[in-house]
Amino acid sequence: MNYQHVQAPTAGVMIRPHHFSSNPETAADNAFQFIKSDIKPEILAARAREEFDRAVEQLTSEGIHIHVFDDFGEHETPDSVFPNNWISTHHGGRVALFPMYSPSRRRERRHDVVEMLKSIYRVQEVVDYSGLEYDRLFLEGTGAMVFDHLERLAYVGRSNRADPVILERFCTTFGYEPMVFDTSDNNGRPVYHTNVIMSIATDYALICLDVIADAHRRREIEDRLTNSGRSVIALSREQIGEFTGNTLEMTGNNGRVLALSERAAAALKKDQIKVIEKSAKLLPLQIPTIELAGGSVRCMIAGIHLTVRQGTSSAGI
Repeated sequence: MNYQHVQAPTAGVMIRPHHFSSNPETAADNAFQFIKSDIKPEILAARAREEFDRAVEQLTSEGIHIHVFDDFGEHETPDSVFPNNWISTHHGGRVALFPMYSPSRRRERRHDVVEMLKSIYRVQEVVDYSGLEYDRLFLEGTGAMVFDHLERLAYVGRSNRADPVILERFCTTFGYEPMVFDTSDNNGRPVYHTNVIMSIATDYALICLDVIADAHRRREIEDRLTNSGRSVIALSREQIGEFTGNTLEMTGNNGRVLALSERAAAALKKDQIKVIEKSAKLLPLQIPTIELAGGSVRCMIAGIHLTVRQGTSSAGI
């Protein structure tokens, strides 16, 4: 592991969707989701696949290693394009598998992805929390948790997808301090995933402080981010509605890039872009169809924070 890239991984896992659709099981608490009923399912899926392939091409052209797996639809997994919710990887050779709220999303977990990680990267331990689904306890990976890998903090908005019991267990095992807070969207409901309201990069953090319900906690979180040495870019509620919080900083051949959707990039203000571009290049990806499912670029990439084995290449499989 090159510790210059602790926060911004050089590689990721992505799942190519072949039967993409907006998932009715997750629509109730995902305010970012929009079911487009006037388009035939096969056309919607084809558009999503085209967007996916363009996104992979753009990421790899920057020198980012993307391990692509196809979801051919042996099981009904309409959200499989968002693997960051069921798997995360961590420095020191650890992999976590997470319990998912939606029954259809539980079928997204894949043994072949884990085996690929073991074969190319140094994996010391796989910690599987998925059995807790039977107790109706859920913690949806880097959707529910936004990690500051440098400061060893896990920022978590309370929701039915971030159970406090599993969170405490995970943070104890993986060595993070949990920073939990209540959120309130425009309708007064908790935001379903933390990674739609904030993103932590190496030198800056994007966050919508306005959705943090408690004023004292809001100031505390802003202070923690500022004291980490980062510039805090305050997003508006309108901006997170355009997925400006759902971004991921990665490292390519020519330095760091901020992967985000074209929609998110268009919503950023000039002064916000200036702060980002001091540290990273903006890499807008065109994924309007995929965003209908309620997730954006961050959700599409499971970043790999593992060390490559000697004698192997992380360029793909």
